[in-house]
Amino acid sequence: MSETLSIIYRDEYMVAINKPCGLLVHRSEIDRHETRFAVQLLRDQIGQMVYPVHRLDKPTSGVLLFALSPDIARYLGGLFTRHALTKTYVALVRGFAPAQGIIDHPLTEELDKYTDKKARTDKPAQTAVTHFSTLAQIEFPFSIDKYPCTRYSLVQCTPHSGRKHQIRRHMKHISHPIIGDAKHGKGIHNRFFHEQFACPGLMLAATELGFTHPVSHTPVVISAPISAAFTRIVQTFSWANTLPSHWLTTQDI
Repeated sequence: MSETLSIIYRDEYMVAINKPCGLLVHRSEIDRHETRFAVQLLRDQIGQMVYPVHRLDKPTSGVLLFALSPDIARYLGGLFTRHALTKTYVALVRGFAPAQGIIDHPLTEELDKYTDKKARTDKPAQTAVTHFSTLAQIEFPFSIDKYPCTRYSLVQCTPHSGRKHQIRRHMKHISHPIIGDAKHGKGIHNRFFHEQFACPGLMLAATELGFTHPVSHTPVVISAPISAAFTRIVQTFSWANTLPSHWLTTQDI
């Protein structure tokens, strides 16, 4: 049987899924061994062509939006290009993050050796801004790094630009890397969560996407619950009341 994706929004113009961690949006030279792609899975599931209008990193879960026609894809793609929509993420990070803040830190383009062979390597850093707020914190009375206690925070992030790995790189920039981030995080904390809490992947989820409907011009807000593994961590740490109930999952995705 083919894999079934969780459809969280659908009308005659658009469809959105809750992309699971580890699923690529489409084929990529970066992961040439992969055989599962959201575009093909969703196309086969609903029986019609779908057009991705944005991306989520392979390890990031959450709201992934597709158009059902090229015209709608162009409209929605323009919203993302102009940053004319609201994207909300939830992340579990190392340390006690500030109550709130704005990370205004330009990012150089991250190039891949396979897909960006011909790309310029001398591009200047691009403007990148992320707003964040801390929802909850926890401290363990033992050391797994250089500090006597181990601290973690649950944060909500709203990027106001769309740079590659922006939230992951911005949280690292302020010394609060995301748990499970193999590239921008810290291995000792990633291993701790994997061993102690059976936490297998990146603790970053795209929980909400808000924009104006391309045809009716009415507000649309699409929400996706965080994964079962992420939800288990939130409940274990007694953080469930810090998130809207529909952002938590009650079964494996």
